[in-house]
Amino acid sequence: MATIRKRGKHYHVQIRKKGLPPITKSFSDRKTASTFAKDTEAKIEKGLFLDSSLAEETTLSDVLNSYRTSILPNKRGKDVEAIRLRLLSRELGNYPLAQIQPYIVSQYRDRRLKEVKPATVRRELGLLSRVLSASEKEFGIYLPHGNPVSKIQLPTEPGGRTRRLNPGEFELLLEQMDHNPMMLHVTIIAIETGMRRGELSKIQHQDINWDKSTLHIPETKNGIARTIPLSSNNARHALRAIILATVKTTEESGRLITLKPHSITRAFQRACKRAGITDLRFHDLRHEATSRFFEKGFNVMEVASITGHQDLRMLRRYTHIRAESLVERL
Repeated sequence: MATIRKRGKHYHVQIRKKGLPPITKSFSDRKTASTFAKDTEAKIEKGLFLDSSLAEETTLSDVLNSYRTSILPNKRGKDVEAIRLRLLSRELGNYPLAQIQPYIVSQYRDRRLKEVKPATVRRELGLLSRVLSASEKEFGIYLPHGNPVSKIQLPTEPGGRTRRLNPGEFELLLEQMDHNPMMLHVTIIAIETGMRRGELSKIQHQDINWDKSTLHIPETKNGIARTIPLSSNNARHALRAIILATVKTTEESGRLITLKPHSITRAFQRACKRAGITDLRFHDLRHEATSRFFEKGFNVMEVASITGHQDLRMLRRYTHIRAESLVERL
């Protein structure tokens, strides 16, 4: 049964129904309050009513904080996602969940596209979508407008990079790393194995099986461990060189490679600059390695088992086989 009371300048609606928590809402005029009361009671009778009051009282900032404390600690890439959570909180945090409609999200998208690349905006919106989904599934907050991210056009995903090493570039890079042996060996291992920088930075002694010439990668980007082969003349030698040079350090930390992912990126960029090499990123070595595996004659499943790709479409984006290598096979 609904009751409507005037309190100050507002009309306060309260609906009580056995088996349901009290439903309360305030309106500026009696007609709107009465309409809400009638519509809500009708939905309750038909079993169609979903209470959105919690979404009206809870801000996005509240949910972002809950996500940060209860869900984020168990996710990979949590440091990067924490930065995105702070950005979303700053830009959209004051909105109650019930007010975050598609046009609000599209305005955020357009504003961010003037500042960063489309791929960055896609990642931010992807995180926002996961947070809003968690608000319903994990935190029990009904969203009256559903997930607004699913109702807008996401920025067009850019095509994959096609940059591969030109003849002589790899040798130039290694020359510029003579003063930094650790980075030199890391670069060799990267191009021989196709490993990501985060995977490289976590290699430990026990991960290497010297008898079988394999390397086990327990922590990966997609959460699926894999074991990869090591090239005898390059990757194995680079790993042994690192072990000989850092015995004391690795015994204390357990990690074979003491460089952190962002340190690897910066050192690689500095080497490229000294060598006069442009538009080359450390991650491009993964592209190069993947393409070389195919050029050596490995099939798709063999390459995927080495690189760890679960999506063959993504594996295709990472692969750029030189036409001249195909001519030889033809």
